[in-house]
Amino acid sequence: MTGAGISAESGLKTFRDSDGLWNGYKLEDVATPIAWKKDKQLVLDFYNMRRKEVLQAKPNAAHIGLAKLENDFDVHIITQNIDDLHERAGSTKVLHLHGEILRMRSETDASLMYEITDDILLGDVAKDGAQLRPDVVWFGEPVSMIDFAIEVASTAEIFVVVGTSLVVYPAAGLINYVPRFAPKFIVDKNIPYTAYDCTAIEKSATVGVVELSALLKSLI
Repeated sequence: MTGAGISAESGLKTFRDSDGLWNGYKLEDVATPIAWKKDKQLVLDFYNMRRKEVLQAKPNAAHIGLAKLENDFDVHIITQNIDDLHERAGSTKVLHLHGEILRMRSETDASLMYEITDDILLGDVAKDGAQLRPDVVWFGEPVSMIDFAIEVASTAEIFVVVGTSLVVYPAAGLINYVPRFAPKFIVDKNIPYTAYDCTAIEKSATVGVVELSALLKSLI
């Protein structure tokens, strides 16, 4: 399971890293259903900017290190991130809990989904005639992929957390579904005291994944 900390080292910031502000934007103004109803143009501008940032970013050593683990393990990535850096690094089984910035969907029918690398404009509509919006999970919306993530976590033989301090729910609760005796590891610069009996690697993702890889290979 990966979080914002792994993408931060590729230059992608988060609300949590900037005291609730992202380039001057408040979370409640651009990342909630209420914000969308209030000012669609503002929300589209914000996510159009984010999409450009993702396309300019490159996978870092942590993304690449996790992808290389597929040489020895059946690796499933559950990520809270909406970027595609895991896929570009080579990971082949990636589940995005909070959606993907490079997709858009109808604001009324989530099944009407399309890939997007350019801007979404006000007036761009899906096949049902509804305005297109980013395919991301906003604060206050249900996490539709959580059941799939629970299924993956509950069958894990090894569970690894990278770049998240286990404070954002429901993602943080996934570790509770991991089989009791499965080895667990957490790589983060700020590991909480409630780290659920994990082997802790309190380092940045790029540095910590190197150490993690060596520990995992010793289990083979």
